[in-house]
Amino acid sequence: MDTLERFPRAWCDTCAKVQPVTLDVIPANEENPHAAADIVCDECKSIIATLHAPGGRQASARPKRAAKAREMAGQALDRLIDASATDEERQTRKRRLLKGPKEFRDIRDKRTKPKR
Repeated sequence: MDTLERFPRAWCDTCAKVQPVTLDVIPANEENPHAAADIVCDECKSIIATLHAPGGRQASARPKRAAKAREMAGQALDRLIDASATDEERQTRKRRLLKGPKEFRDIRDKRTKPKR
């Protein structure tokens, strides 16, 4: 709203002149998780620009990075875990450390869901 009050007119390539504009807001919903707004020319109704609201990235958005981070953490744990423990005990400790406490897993799960 502030942008329209300060800049109520914009250059329209279709009309080839400065025209009054309208801000058409597209709220986030089930199909589109990100809110956006179109700046529309009042004269010809063409879209001059689209503004996207900043959105949090989901953990699944970068699966290669997440896999690489898990692999690097696993290698670091292999170097640090007590060598005198049995193989089964080392695997259990490593799995527990990589997964983290249940309370933190719950927090991570809640943060990765898209906002509605």
